Amino acid sequence: MRTLIRSRYSVIPTLLAALFAALFLTTGPSTAAGHVARTAQAAESGTKPTIVFVHGGWADSSGWNAEVAAFQEAGYPVIAPANPLRGLASDAAYLRSVLETIEGPIVLVGHSYGGAVISNAATGLANVEALVYIAAFAPDAGESLAQLVTKYPGTQITPDALIERPYPTADGGQGVDLYLKPEIFRQAFAGDLPRRVTTLMQATQRPFSVAAFGEPSAEPAWKTIPSWYLVATADHAIPPAAQEFMADRADATVARVKSSHVPMQSQPDATIRIIRQAISSVD
Repeated sequence: MRTLIRSRYSVIPTLLAALFAALFLTTGPSTAAGHVARTAQAAESGTKPTIVFVHGGWADSSGWNAEVAAFQEAGYPVIAPANPLRGLASDAAYLRSVLETIEGPIVLVGHSYGGAVISNAATGLANVEALVYIAAFAPDAGESLAQLVTKYPGTQITPDALIERPYPTADGGQGVDLYLKPEIFRQAFAGDLPRRVTTLMQATQRPFSVAAFGEPSAEPAWKTIPSWYLVATADHAIPPAAQEFMADRADATVARVKSSHVPMQSQPDATIRIIRQAISSVD
């Protein structure tokens, strides 16, 4: 059985390499006039927006602890739901189901893969007033993470940095989870955090399905919702040039910080600051 599993999944590095080499087309953003009007209504009513934090792959919601605490202390309703990390369409559907239970304006914040999830989940939701991308993917329709992460050189999240582990799917089939290897985790993901912290992060990382890398995005919410983007200029996971490209295409308000891939942990003040900028358009 072990031989069969090894044989069946030995093609995954090849698949990932092929996905990473794919080409894509882009389209420009559209206006957000409707959200400007709703922002004015929210300001008149005095309703504080709910801030929703969405984590990315190989992580969990605890990565947002500093931000959650800061905004709770400031009196904002906050939620940081678990991102299933099973696939873009299903993860976005799950997040959308959470968003649909929230009354009043929402500021939606995504890190890394969480940016792709919020881009898909918020499309057409009238009360999502601002999108905030923290070193995050902001794909256009038809694009995958694999395409975007290799548009520019610099990522260290390559097939040989990953451990593959098959898992059973609900339909009786099998998927493949990806984990970052211990020897690459800190350098590629969180090089500006203490080693004792990144050792724990690597051991407790959430599994990230390979399906999420190749699944194309649907029509993104950033085309109609105002966006903010924090570029991590020392990121070895999503190249900074790719972040700049996505932020510019989304017509986002951009800030930059010298940080690894996890600025919400290594540079929480900068992360909180850009979220506050987004809130100021709603609050």
